[in-house]
Amino acid sequence: MNNKRLHKSILVQADLKSSWEKWTTHAGLKTFLGLDNKIELTPGGPYEIYFLLDNPEGTRGGEGNQVLSFLPPRMLSFTWNAPPTIPEVRNHSHKTWVVIQLEEVDARQTRVSLDHLGWLDGEKWDETYAYFDHAWEIVLDSLKESLR
Repeated sequence: MNNKRLHKSILVQADLKSSWEKWTTHAGLKTFLGLDNKIELTPGGPYEIYFLLDNPEGTRGGEGNQVLSFLPPRMLSFTWNAPPTIPEVRNHSHKTWVVIQLEEVDARQTRVSLDHLGWLDGEKWDETYAYFDHAWEIVLDSLKESLR
């Protein structure tokens, strides 16, 4: 594993509780990330987000991901896999992980920070890193839009 880290941050127009619920509830996730999901906010519980509902099982999106830890309403971490288009990384036994941190700026604004860590070396891992460098920006923009 190397020290590479993707870091993204955005200011959203929502209170801390609403921002937390976006990341930690079935209904909240559906408003900005994926078409469906399965989430159980417990260590080891599923944190699966589905983007391609018509695809065969195992290629629908964030399948097999799990909650690692959480500190309501400030921090959530979960494993994350590569998209089905990069099977060398997606099917690897090593999984990366994402840490979401929420910081109350004031009663109506929250700073959302996202760190994606746990990268290995190699061409396909670099390809996956580049993919998520762009994808997480889209996700955070979608979150921001969903809170307007």
